[in-house]
Amino acid sequence: MDLIETVGAVLEYGPICDHCLGRFFGKRSFGLSNKERGLALRIAYALAKNEPFSGEPDECWVCDRVFDRVDEWAGGVVEALEGTECATFLVGTRVPPLIAESEEMVWSDLSLTDPEPIKSELNREVGKAVSALTGKVVEFKRPDVVAILNLAEARVEVEVNPVYFRGRYCKYERGIPQTHWDCRVCRGKGCERCNYTGKMYADSVEELIGRPAAEIFEAEAAVLHGSGREDIDARMLGSGRPFVMEMLNPKRREVDLAALEALINERAEGRVAVKLTGWSSHTEVETLKSNKAHKKYRILVEIDGDISLDELRSALDRLNGVTIHQRTPKRVAHRRADKIRERRVIHIQSPGMQDGKFVIEVAGEAGLYIKELVSGDEGRTTPSLAGLLGKEARVTSLDVVLVEEPERGE
Repeated sequence: MDLIETVGAVLEYGPICDHCLGRFFGKRSFGLSNKERGLALRIAYALAKNEPFSGEPDECWVCDRVFDRVDEWAGGVVEALEGTECATFLVGTRVPPLIAESEEMVWSDLSLTDPEPIKSELNREVGKAVSALTGKVVEFKRPDVVAILNLAEARVEVEVNPVYFRGRYCKYERGIPQTHWDCRVCRGKGCERCNYTGKMYADSVEELIGRPAAEIFEAEAAVLHGSGREDIDARMLGSGRPFVMEMLNPKRREVDLAALEALINERAEGRVAVKLTGWSSHTEVETLKSNKAHKKYRILVEIDGDISLDELRSALDRLNGVTIHQRTPKRVAHRRADKIRERRVIHIQSPGMQDGKFVIEVAGEAGLYIKELVSGDEGRTTPSLAGLLGKEARVTSLDVVLVEEPERGE
């Protein structure tokens, strides 16, 4: 069929508005709105058929005249966004099945090659109207908020995208996990074991940083993404561990990070401290999670039996630069796959003694289990310090003193 015949076939389905008529040919020509395109096609058809021009009908069997209510929908979006700080937005539409099926039927029946879906035009037209009302900018890739037009229920739903900021944290108190742990007994519901808190531990690094942040951002929750993690009984010293904090469903987005840093450090009371370094993104979270940066540790080691510092140093020399074979340690086997990993000891030495124990400094590849490097974990880690000495050895305290900074994603 030629263009005029195709227009006539569309008109035979029933009364249709200029928007929808134009949308069925929406990718033809340029510089026209779908309403203008539909009107032009209607006029061209009347001229070609030498029929009286009747104009646009009051009804539309496809969209039920939804485009007459663009300003009403735009007002609904503005109202729904009240109280939510945002500079950019995007409009989306949840199209009722009947409307989607109606337009898709015409596309299929007439083998149309240039149609534009109703949601595309409605998103665009309502978006332009909202921008005119508020001065906010439409952003397609990572908008601050997405306003969903729910046509079936005649309401606007708002999805607020997360805010991310980055920094480094130090943990000065042992016994604090990096992230929130649900109680193993009640799975977070609350029971006698957890004193009805739903948590295994009263606090975590995530909560000590996240509680003040959620308060300032007026967010529903805060999620910490760290560049690796230290054991619960380890301190994180030195320049700290890189992290990104994700704020979920924030009402505020423009926050003074220096003031937030001060508040976090004040509330943490020396247990945790942060240095915030800037705004971040979802891409940077992915980079952080895949970071394979080297770590440096300072540990105190207790060894059974008599052993001199020179004997210890001799055994440590045999571990320097060596690739270690580590089967998943017993202490984490319940939550990690049972496999053998190879990790290299970059450098290991002992500067001396402290409180009757040996001080050992270790730099290793990401994922090297330091406690098992010392103890051997009943033969699951080879070689090990205990294996080389032929004596039982164990870590009595562990501090992370350096975590390399990963390269940031764009």
